[in-house]
Amino acid sequence: MSVKLQKEGQYNDKNELVDLYIPRKCAITNKVIPAKDKSSVQINIGQVDESGRYTGRNLIYAFSGFIRKQGRADAELEELLTKAGLYPHRD
Repeated sequence: MSVKLQKEGQYNDKNELVDLYIPRKCAITNKVIPAKDKSSVQINIGQVDESGRYTGRNLIYAFSGFIRKQGRADAELEELLTKAGLYPHRD
């Protein structure tokens, strides 16, 4: 017996995900960002190959309005990119 795993949400007759709202999580606090948080942002960073061409893949970072209001988003993004190996390490 095989089990097919699907993302949670509503599906149509063609088995396509049709949800209009898929909640995001803050990359720092790991809490769900509510739909009414108008000061939250999502940053998509495209990945490129060695020749500099876009590969079609993204790194996605979402920051809640709470983190942005504290002024921590810049430093936290820099730390996340350093951990991912995309930003030079400071000595």
